[in-house]
Order: sequence, then C-alpha cells, then structure tokens
Amino acid sequence: MTIQIYNTLTRKKEPFIPLEEGQVKMYVCGPTVYNYIHIGNARPPIVFDTVRRYFEYRGYDVKYISNFTDVDDKLIRVAKELGEEVPAIADRFIDAYYADVSALGCKRADVHPRVTENMDIIIEFIEALIEKGYAYESEGDVYYHTRKFNEYGKLSHQSVDDLRLGARIAVGEKKEDALDFALWKAAKEGEIYWDSPWGKGRPGWHIECSAMAKKYLGETIDIHAGGQDLAFPHHENEIAQSEAVSGKTFAQYWMHNGYINIDNEKMSKSLGNFVLVHDIIKKHDPQVLRFFMLSVHYRNPINYSEELLENTRAGLERITTSYQNLKHRQESSADLTDNNEEWLEKISAFHEEFIKEMDDDFNTANGISVLFELSKLANYYVMEKNTSVQVIEAFTKEFEDLFQVLGLSLDVQKEDLLDEEIERLIEERIQARKDRNFQLADQIRDQLKDMNIILEDTPQGIRWKRG
Repeated sequence: MTIQIYNTLTRKKEPFIPLEEGQVKMYVCGPTVYNYIHIGNARPPIVFDTVRRYFEYRGYDVKYISNFTDVDDKLIRVAKELGEEVPAIADRFIDAYYADVSALGCKRADVHPRVTENMDIIIEFIEALIEKGYAYESEGDVYYHTRKFNEYGKLSHQSVDDLRLGARIAVGEKKEDALDFALWKAAKEGEIYWDSPWGKGRPGWHIECSAMAKKYLGETIDIHAGGQDLAFPHHENEIAQSEAVSGKTFAQYWMHNGYINIDNEKMSKSLGNFVLVHDIIKKHDPQVLRFFMLSVHYRNPINYSEELLENTRAGLERITTSYQNLKHRQESSADLTDNNEEWLEKISAFHEEFIKEMDDDFNTANGISVLFELSKLANYYVMEKNTSVQVIEAFTKEFEDLFQVLGLSLDVQKEDLLDEEIERLIEERIQARKDRNFQLADQIRDQLKDMNIILEDTPQGIRWKRG
C-alpha cells in the first residue's frame, strides 16, 4: 500500500514518492511568538506531528523542521507596549509554546530554527535574489519583483492579473509594483535591527522560511505544511523566492489543514471567542483536545465548543477503559484457548483497516472510527468465559501501537473516570453475574475497587459512590 497525499499544488491526491528512499524531509511553518498560541495555532502542530508519527510508523526516517518567527511587526508592537526587549518576549513565548504543544502530545522538531539565529543565511538568500534579477533595493527596503517569476500564483491557483486587482501600495512602502512584497525592511527609529548591505533593518516575513528550509533540508524538500491561511500569500511567496534562486521545485507536496470555528463562529478577538490553548488545558485534559482535533479530517474545518470537547472526552475514555479492562483481564487469562487464531485474525483485520484509512491522506477521523470498533470487539472478548493471554496481548499491542501513531496516551487517571463509564462497568458486572460468569464479575468488582468506587446493595439495586 502507498500513502496518498492531497497536494494543494495540484489539488488532487498523489502517491507519496520520496526524494530519497525511506526518507521524508518535512518543513512545517511555526508560530510568531508574541503571545500564547490559540486553538487555531494548535491544529498544525497536532496534525503534522501525527503525519510525522505515521511516516515513522511506516518505516520512514523523518527529518522534521518547524521554525519560530521571533522578530516581526507583532513582536515589536508587544515589546513596546510592555516596555521589554523583543528577544525577551520571544524567549518567554517560545517556552510557553513548548509547554503547550508538549502537553498536547507533540514531539519537538529535529530543529526549531529561529529567525534571529539565521540572519546571515537570510541576507545571503536576498543577495542571491538581487543578483538573479528577482529583487531590488529601494531606500533601505528590498522587494521581490513578483512579475519576474512566471509561475507566481500556481499554489493558490490565481493569475497575476487577478491578484493585481486587489493589490495596493501601502503608505510608506517604496515598491515598484503593488504585487511586490518585502524581503528586507529598513529599521524605524527605536526598532530592533541587524546590519545588512542595504542598511540597518530586519527580514520580511516570507523570506525566513525559504532560507531556513534550504539550510536544514536542501533546495528541494518532500513536504511543506501549515495552516490553510498560509497558502497565500506566505507559501506562494516562498515558492517564488526558493525556485527563483535554485531553479528547482521547492516542495514536492504541499499540505494545509483547515480552519477552526468557535461555537460555529469564526474565531476573533472582536467577537470575544479567542480561545488560548494555555487556558483550555487548565480545564481539560490536553489529550482530549488532541483527540478532538484528530476526530475530523485535517483538511476539513472543525468546530470547537465545550460540549463537543466533553463528548470527545467520553469517547476517548470508552477506548481507554476497554484497554484497561483488557489489562485487568490479562491476569486471569489462560495461555491458550481453542479459538485464538480466529480472534487474532479479527485483530489483524482492524490493523489493516487502520493502515488503509491512514494511507488515504492521513484520515485520522476514519482511523479513530477503527479504534472504536476495535474497542467494541475488545469489550466483547473480555466477556468471554475463557480468554487467552496471546489474544489479550495482541489486543493491547494494537491499542498501544495505534495510540502511539495518534500521539495519545492510554494512561487513565482513575479519579477522572466519567460517571457513565462507571455505570457501564457496573452493568457489565450485573450481566456477568446473570450469566454466572463470576470470575468476570469479580474482576470488574476489583477494577472498580482499584478506581476507589464503592458499591452498595440497596432494595432499589446497586448504588455507587466515590471513596
């Protein structure tokens, strides 16, 4: 089976053929570090961390780069407002970013390059564009001459003439054409700056990723990824810059995740629905937020609400409870039963189905559906009077492997178990006693006891309370 990727450049799914066998070179645009990340910023790290994990699961060696924009207009504005230096602001929110995405189960990139630490290669890149006639200096600024690049607009599928209709030259800009964009900005009084051949200044936004992708991954990479909002102009401009310098294809595949709405409305500060991950994970298990993000295909929009997050929590706990039931039953399982092969084949079929769904453009939504079905099968199996250690281990390994791909943990906080999950276990115990499966009934009783749940027999039936 071959992994299929929806390529924004061609607007179709294509088989993934790496530039080098067994290798994946992947660049994911990172945040501008002037504040805590909001929930929309969290989707790309979760999505593309999962893509990376799946490639690794399929045996690829992935080199994963994700940058930090640690100097730009937003950082300069916040620094002025707070009376601090730009590097101090950037350092604080880089640390906050690491804390947030780590809580969300994201592995660190192989390299997280910062703009301020790569100024030399950025300046060299701009010089190369000027030498090739794709850029020009104007009173301390440097601009990219967009019309010089004949394929401009190929990622966003827009023509230069159509783009020109909406383009304007802002006050203070010194560019020749409204479509031209800044590669280097002359420093204003009191702003942070670096020395360059064009005077004191700092880079424009788009040039940083072209320069750093080339430095860490080479002139042509396998996958460039980010949020849908970056396709134009950021990624379009990256293509123009990179391919003008190298004369080669910049990225073989372009991947973009969809937007996030809050309670069916676009997230914005003006609407008061701007939700920070920093705040969400104080109230909710960050694993639940990750599971929520992966429950919708990455290219589709996703709607966030407290109610949907709570529903997601319940769904995740159904799966983790199934896993815990398996682990609990393992202690009393036999070494061999007569129907081992039948059950092992069923488990293997779910494994193949998960691979099939993930191979189809990393369809985590359908992959999670497979996990729910596997959970149902596991719940049915533990109700059997005779269970096998071999089958139990096959179930648990499958859960562990697939959760690892999704970046999720199977650890359950006992005090966080939902009421409905407790009641489901009690119902299973009642049914086991009716079936005279006293061994299973005792196991469930002991499991509930371990969770600090106290059962009480009353004339109205069994009641429970937390100990």
